[in-house]
Amino acid sequence: MIYEPQLYAIKDKPMTPFISEREIEETLQRAVPSGEQVRAIIDKSLHKTRLSMQETAMLVNTTDPELVEEIKAGARRLKEQVYGKRIVLFAPLYVGNLCVNNCEYCGFRAANKDQKRTTLSRDELIREVESLEEMGQKRLILVYGEHPKYTPEFIADSVRTVYKVKKDNGEIRRVNINAAPLDIEGFRTVHEAGIGTYQVFQESYHRGAYARYHTGGVKKDYDWRISALDRAQEAGIDDVGIGALFGLYDWRFEVLGLIRHVNHLEAVYNVGPHTISFPRLQRASNVKYDPGWEMTDEEFTRMVAILRLAVPYTGLILTAREPAAIRDEILQFGVSQIDGGTKIEMKAYAEKEREQDLDAEQFAINDNRSLSEVMNELIGNDYLPSFCTACYRAGRTGEHFMEFSVPGFIKRYCTPNAMLTLAEYLEDYAHNGIREKGYRLIQKNLQELENDHFKARLEERLERVRQGERDLYF
Repeated sequence: MIYEPQLYAIKDKPMTPFISEREIEETLQRAVPSGEQVRAIIDKSLHKTRLSMQETAMLVNTTDPELVEEIKAGARRLKEQVYGKRIVLFAPLYVGNLCVNNCEYCGFRAANKDQKRTTLSRDELIREVESLEEMGQKRLILVYGEHPKYTPEFIADSVRTVYKVKKDNGEIRRVNINAAPLDIEGFRTVHEAGIGTYQVFQESYHRGAYARYHTGGVKKDYDWRISALDRAQEAGIDDVGIGALFGLYDWRFEVLGLIRHVNHLEAVYNVGPHTISFPRLQRASNVKYDPGWEMTDEEFTRMVAILRLAVPYTGLILTAREPAAIRDEILQFGVSQIDGGTKIEMKAYAEKEREQDLDAEQFAINDNRSLSEVMNELIGNDYLPSFCTACYRAGRTGEHFMEFSVPGFIKRYCTPNAMLTLAEYLEDYAHNGIREKGYRLIQKNLQELENDHFKARLEERLERVRQGERDLYF
């Protein structure tokens, strides 16, 4: 069955709401999967073809344990085909937690008087970035509450400040943004500062659930939020990230909401999202939510595998909200980006010895491993850690990124660039035996390259990194 939006009286147009609850609910009701259908859908995805909403609903409604394992196995194969063993690393940096919204599930909400409110000064921002560079981080996502103080000019100025910070061999090469929706001119201002991806999560695609949880502030306007990334595209930001907060409503509905969002961006702008995020609700200071919608670990891991099959070309982001054991499992069959050494209290990177405080966080995190520990785990499990920013800086974004990534060609760039950034990390930041383990992993990946001419070029650049050069990429 092909998706036919006219059946639901919705035509995809720029900056126009596109979610039909009837469409999603009826799609779920009609999806009664058989083993033959599920296997055919997995096979389609393994040919790097994006799944329709109907096909995704078939996977979502699959509960037979053997078929679920086949879904996960298919996701593992697809991830290996498209992304190889590469895992991109980043860190979140909270710039300010002032907020006018009253999201019931969030520790930053305006009504939470226990929350400790802070906005980093320029000097404090620089100290945070220096601390992150001392760990070896190269990619950040700056996070802001929604408040009149955090104007597009404020966000753009903080981005420019971050890019200017250089600590020894350290530098931040890509700054992504997680902030409130802007108008087109605001997005243009931020874009001109050189940002990477702009994330706006819908939280819940179900209007009723959205209204229940968003009772105050600008964020209560569902339509303004659902059209945010359209405005970003209109402003020239062709790398955007979507996401839902799982635990606010039926996870099956939210998965199809995400796929419908992908459909919309492709229909209107000919480019899908650069990333999809799927955080689960976590503890936070003075929060309220319906525990009836909480996902089990089994549902969560299955959902990630389904997303991997549904949108083969899109990066999937898993954060430190999840404990290490869940993160390690999901890395096998879906995720392409994780954070490492995460601290979400304000000023926490520079104040290294401070105890975790729920009244200073947006939510609780459950993976407190340092970046060094995460790197050691990844290398030990044969993953190739990457701090690569090459596509963004070489202009392989938006439609250009799709040209490379949809057929899976992006692997030709990602693996060698991952090796180059890993070599930088090993030279500048590795200790306790990680350097030796890391170079053995690089050598193993070199041996798997089939193009001898390209392999020679890569080996030459790796040697230049060992001799002190930095920021080499294909």
